[in-house]
Amino acid sequence: MRDNYGGVLKSESIIKKEARGIDNTDLGKIKEITSDCIITQKDTVNNDKFIIPKDLLERFHEDNILFQVTEEETETYKKTD
Repeated sequence: MRDNYGGVLKSESIIKKEARGIDNTDLGKIKEITSDCIITQKDTVNNDKFIIPKDLLERFHEDNILFQVTEEETETYKKTD
């Protein structure tokens, strides 16, 4: 992964950062990173979790990690228990 400035970003440095979709959709905070996806979780009553492929990661902006996901597409990545 690379930051906005072309530098290599260590995966663990984005843990607990806010995750957002392209339309500012709240995807919660990043909880875990696997070899092919990033897992986020909202701190809501339902504790919604999302498993988002790494290739949908768009960019990093300060404390926000932006993904190429719209609000409508979030259901595709929502984890159900």
